[in-house]
Parts: sequence; C-alpha cells; structure tokens
Amino acid sequence: MKKISLFTFSSIVSIATLLLYNIPFFTYVARNTNESLGGQLFLLASLVVVMLALNFMMTYLTVFLLRMVGRVLLALLSVINATAVYFVFTYSVMIDATTIENVFNTRYSEASAFFSWSLWLFILLAGVLPALFCLLQPVVIGRAKKMAAYCGTSLAIVLVIALLNISQTLWISQHDTELGGLLQPWSYLANTYRVLSSQHDEQAEEIKLPDATIADNEKAVVVLVIGESARKANFQLYGYERPTNPLLTKQEGLKVYQATSCATYTTAGTKAILEPKNSDDLYEVLPNYAYRTGVDVSWRTSNWGEPPIHIGEYLTNEEVGANFPDQDPSFDGILFAGLRERILSSPKNKVLIILHTSTSHGPKYADKYPKEFEVFKPVAENVEEGEKNIGKLVNAYDNTIIYTDFLLDGLINTLRTMTDWNSAMIFISDHGESLGENKMFMHGLPMRLAPKVQYEIPFLVWTSPNFREYKPTATSADAAAGELPAVLEQHYIFHSVLNLLSIHSPAYNEAYDIFMAPESGRNATPK
Repeated sequence: MKKISLFTFSSIVSIATLLLYNIPFFTYVARNTNESLGGQLFLLASLVVVMLALNFMMTYLTVFLLRMVGRVLLALLSVINATAVYFVFTYSVMIDATTIENVFNTRYSEASAFFSWSLWLFILLAGVLPALFCLLQPVVIGRAKKMAAYCGTSLAIVLVIALLNISQTLWISQHDTELGGLLQPWSYLANTYRVLSSQHDEQAEEIKLPDATIADNEKAVVVLVIGESARKANFQLYGYERPTNPLLTKQEGLKVYQATSCATYTTAGTKAILEPKNSDDLYEVLPNYAYRTGVDVSWRTSNWGEPPIHIGEYLTNEEVGANFPDQDPSFDGILFAGLRERILSSPKNKVLIILHTSTSHGPKYADKYPKEFEVFKPVAENVEEGEKNIGKLVNAYDNTIIYTDFLLDGLINTLRTMTDWNSAMIFISDHGESLGENKMFMHGLPMRLAPKVQYEIPFLVWTSPNFREYKPTATSADAAAGELPAVLEQHYIFHSVLNLLSIHSPAYNEAYDIFMAPESGRNATPK
C-alpha cells in the first residue's frame, strides 16, 4: 500500500467524518434555521468549513503526537461514530448526557435488544472499514514545522468563520443541545465527560462545615423556593407596570428585597444560594448541613444543576406526582402538593423544605404553566418565534410570573394555617433572563458582559407573626452597623435559614443574615 502524507491522511479522515457521520447534523441545521436561502447556504457552508478544519486539526495532532496509539484511537472513534449515527438515524435519538447515562446504566440483556443485522452491517461499512484505513494506511508523519503550519492555519480558518457568523450566536445557543447531540464525534465525547464529571462531583468529598447544634425545641419550618430564570424586572412587586403579582401584592407581611445573583446560569446560581460564601470549592451546602445537624430536610425538584445533595428525601417532580395522580407533574405546582401534611407529619421540630422549580425557564415559556394562567395573549411558543415578535415572548414569560405568584401565594396561605409552627417562606431566583433587550435572549452570559436583567433577581420573604425580627435596610449604598445593604446577594439565604432554624454554628455570619439574632442565643451564636 502506497504511503501518503499526514496532510492527505488527515484530510481524508476529516472529509469521511463529515460525510459518513454528520448528515443528521446538517439536516437539522437546514430544517431549523430561520435564515433566508442565502443566509441558510452561508451558515451551512460555514459549518462545513469549520467542521473540516477542526477534524483535520485534531486528526493531524492525534497522529503526529501519539503515532500508532493515535491511529488506534481514530479507529475506535470510527466504530463508535458509526454506532452513534445508526441510532440517530434509526431511533431519532440525540447523543446528549441523558443518552450517555442510559448507555452506562443499561444491562447487556437490555442492550442486546437493539442488536440487529442492519446495525452490524452499518457498523461494518461505516465504522470498521474506515477504522481499517486508519490502522493500515501507511503514513509519512512529517516534521513539526508542517504540523504547526497546518494546525495554525486550521485554527485561523475556524476563528475567521466564527467571526463572520457572530450574528448566529443566539441561534446556536438556542439549539445547542440538539446541535451538540448530533455532532460526531464531539457529541458522545463531550457528554461522556459531562456524565463522568457529574458522577465524580456526586462522589466528591465536600469540605465539611464545623459541627452545629440546634438551640431550642420550638417548632419551625422554612420553605425555600429556588426560582428559575425569574427576573426582577417583570415582577409587579418591583414596579413592573403589568399585574404579574396580583396575589402577592395583597399578602400581609411579605418583604421584598433588592438582590443580585452571583452568576447567570443555573449551576452556579443555585450553588451560591446554598453555600455559606462565594467559593469555587465544594463546601457543605445548606440542605446537607442542616440534615447532618438534625433537621428534617426534603428536596423537591423539577430542575437540575444543584450541587450534590446528601439528604434522606430527594424527590423529582415525577416522584412527587406518583403520590398525587390527580395533578399534572409537568408543572411546578406538583412540588407544592401535600406540603402541609408533609410538615405536620415530621418527627422533628425543625423542618427545611427546598423546592427547586423551573417555571420561567426558556426557550418554551408557554409550556411552563397551565393554560388557565395564560392571562397575557397572544404568546410565542418559543424564543425563536419570539425573536420575530418580542411582545408575544414577553406575554409568555409574564404568564410564568403569574403562575409563580399563584404558587407562592398558596404556599404562604398554607403556612398561615399552621398556627402551632413558626414558619417562613423564602423565594429567590438562581439568575435573571433576557427577553430581547439589545437582541439578547435567555441567559448565561459572563457576569462582566451580562445585562442587568440577567442578574437582578427577586428575593421575597414571608414569616409568620413574631417569628423573627427583620434587620433594617440601608437607604443608601453604604450600610451602617446592624443594617442590611441596599442590595443583597444570594449568600444571605444560608445564614438567614440557620437563624430561622435556631442552628448555632461557627459557619454562621451575622452580617449575612436578614434577621436579628434571637435574644436567647445572640451571644452564643458565632459570627
């Protein structure tokens, strides 16, 4: 077999990867872009060039640096690529993190049901034959100068094409899950890393906080509601002109704080709500700490992205829904079902319930609430439709706030009936949301670039009468001793909840507590 240069070898592998394994990717782009024909062709051509350049560069580097080991890796990827694209074609799946988790958790007896002659034939033609080429084709490696020149040129091409398509950033971000799930081999490589990283985090040893004690036996319950993508700007309670909080505006004793999030995406925002201080380290988070201290803790979620939770009761919306078959588990109302009974049946005097909702998460805001809460009409079915009519998009988003208003009002009314308990409701969002301002949508921009609507968040607190005394809020940017600053951050949650549950701990910081320390424990409570 005649030798070929590494340049030629890498070019052949790159072209074959595009043609054999990425037709579903380009089909999805062609069907879902809202560009004109000219714009669509330019986008497709740009993606072709970028894919060819990246695959060429990675193939060249792999073989140049790893030699035969690199070629074995390329052969293995060919077989996996063929298997992945077969399942994409046959079962219309996307190779996302959920798919990878299912692969890891599937027994042989279950997986064997997918085996067929058509699968083996496809793997042979589209996987094994390219793999044999990678293994057996003689290649002239060449010198490092050529490697640097070819890879540098490839990278430059990618950067230029990316700059020419900067206007497509929003479209790509809206479809990133689908695009990432169809792009081979990057789909399973990236998502395998995500799954393994997540499993590692779940098993990671948290930095334990100092041991704490519960100071009294009074019955107290805190319900912390973590909102999703709820921005302050669209809450009537913060001056929004629309009546998005018709019920909460009438709630006696409801406190409304100005607040900002520590990030513009769920994982970091949720972590900040639950941790004692801003840190890249994994400290023991609020539910785990309270549970270890002796509090009855329950976590209910329709969302994802929280830090590792190690408590006795962790329930998804589907699991809660199994106990309430008359309620629709696809809406966040299911998380609030049966809370009164759950609290009253607790064997302990201190109860913490955390509800991690998803009510205002895009891109399909209109799917996040029951139709009876569709007060503002007409609505956009998704962000892509909303790009063409911002008013419809805002209508759908505002309806999610009306639904949130209903849920929180009902929760407060439920807590009011529990006269034998001191009770508190706290609502805070993980981050805000863009709704077309400056042609930006959804969230996730770096904090230094993010508009304020992506980090200005609602922070609402209600407590039963005579439970705790609130600290005064500063009227200027500078807070005096004993006053809260004009704008709070998410870490106030951790320390305020410790106070409400009478947890005495060296981790407690009175400066980050919205309540006055109880007189009985003021001197004993570490700061």
